[in-house]
Amino acid sequence: MRPGELIEQSFGSHGELIRRHARNRPAHPALIQDGRRMTFAELDAMMDRVAAALQRDGIRATESVAICAGTSLEYATVFLGALRAGVAVAPLAPSSTPQSLADMIANSDARLLFVDAATAGELAAVRANIPARFIALDNAAGCEPFSGWLAPTSAAPVAVDIQAEWPFNIIYSSGTTGTPKGIVQPHAMRWSHTQRAGLQGYGPDAVTLIATPLYSNTTLVSFLPAIGLGGTVVLMAKFDAANYLVLAEKYRATHSMLVPVQYRRLMAHPDFDRYDLSSFRTKLCTSAPFAGTLKADILRRWPGGLVEYYGMTEGGGTCILHAHEHPDKLATVGLPAEGHDIRLIDEDGREVAPGQIGEVVGHSPAMMSGYHRQPEKTRKAEWYAPDGKRFIRTGDIGRFDADGFLTLLDRSKDMIISGGFNIYPSDLEAVLIQHPAVAEVAVVGVASERWGETPVAFVVIQPAPDSRPKVGAGETAMQIRDWANQRLGKTQRLALVTLIDELPRSAIGKILKRELREQFVPATPL
Repeated sequence: MRPGELIEQSFGSHGELIRRHARNRPAHPALIQDGRRMTFAELDAMMDRVAAALQRDGIRATESVAICAGTSLEYATVFLGALRAGVAVAPLAPSSTPQSLADMIANSDARLLFVDAATAGELAAVRANIPARFIALDNAAGCEPFSGWLAPTSAAPVAVDIQAEWPFNIIYSSGTTGTPKGIVQPHAMRWSHTQRAGLQGYGPDAVTLIATPLYSNTTLVSFLPAIGLGGTVVLMAKFDAANYLVLAEKYRATHSMLVPVQYRRLMAHPDFDRYDLSSFRTKLCTSAPFAGTLKADILRRWPGGLVEYYGMTEGGGTCILHAHEHPDKLATVGLPAEGHDIRLIDEDGREVAPGQIGEVVGHSPAMMSGYHRQPEKTRKAEWYAPDGKRFIRTGDIGRFDADGFLTLLDRSKDMIISGGFNIYPSDLEAVLIQHPAVAEVAVVGVASERWGETPVAFVVIQPAPDSRPKVGAGETAMQIRDWANQRLGKTQRLALVTLIDELPRSAIGKILKRELREQFVPATPL
């Protein structure tokens, strides 16, 4: 059975897909990073060595290992090799605090932790509390070297019959503060992602440029289909707009999954239009709000289609916007994907009437099994329809238009209740971003003696044309506030605009509004 025949089956494994690509096209490049290349034959052999080493160490199918390191060829081979052995992978964000990482490792039950020198150094203070063996992907001193841990060349692991419901990976949705939640995604969920990827042009001749970290679900929904369908993946250890453009042109990239802040930085690069990007078939985006004006700029200046995915790491429903086909719907996140059931519910868990606002819930073939070892949090993330159908709650507030396109208004936790009125920060942000001096903006609700809560905007000013330091570009915070309030409804008006140099973001570009709220200290009561 060839790879194309396997992917048409109701279920299969990524390990077997890669095995078949290695047999059919052994010399075809599978992974490229910093000039290093790994063919499908080489990748297949490395996956066998990883799987055999895991079995030698007594790591059984459905158990887990953790990886906490920067993007590398070794990282990718450990991830894929573990899957061949039926072992789940917990990819962890190195940017998390050492204690949060220790908590996540403990929660995942991982007995092996794959690190690099930088992560090993960060974890030094808590290493005594982590029972897992440390294996250094870069052979860093102080850890067991990856080269020595691997099974010998030509090692053959015991074949494992992967089951659809087995855990594929555990993605942690939190790690900076609070209790991390491990999202268990089954093999069936990842298989469905790879099956549908052919609709976006992924395949044996595709070249996918990966510029987001491998621990992120944003990356995995592109990386796994790209490699699973036999294409070449070019890895970037760290995103840089100038280097991204060089690599895209050099390798004739056809696909890329980027987050909105990366698109913004690329489109703002002074040399963007000098690069030949005509090889692109599809550019994808997910993970954070994607401004309609930015989508329009990409459609105008960057060849190929633009597809936005809206969904959650937990799974449930997905909406897809083919922006190049619906230029009049750029303010939306698109239509529910085929076979996905997206509904809106009110605070009491009842479905809202057509055209009304509600929390987005979704059901699909791609849904998490639950939060690892946290059944109560799993129950809170679920909503059941009257007929018993299981949905995942998103925490997002949205509304369907007459054509069935979903418009997101905000996260439910970010909605501001001021004087009894619901205020959606995205509405205010959409107005503020139109001001010529505003480069970026985030609106949050802060405590108010008079209103309970009141909106405050954090604004990054456009740089001065002569590249002088930002000094407001001729506009004061008060002037921007007054300009916006003239265009906002009476109940929406901003109490304050604060100028900052940079909005706090996660590693995949999400604005951390929690940090803005926590850091805000008004000079006078609001």
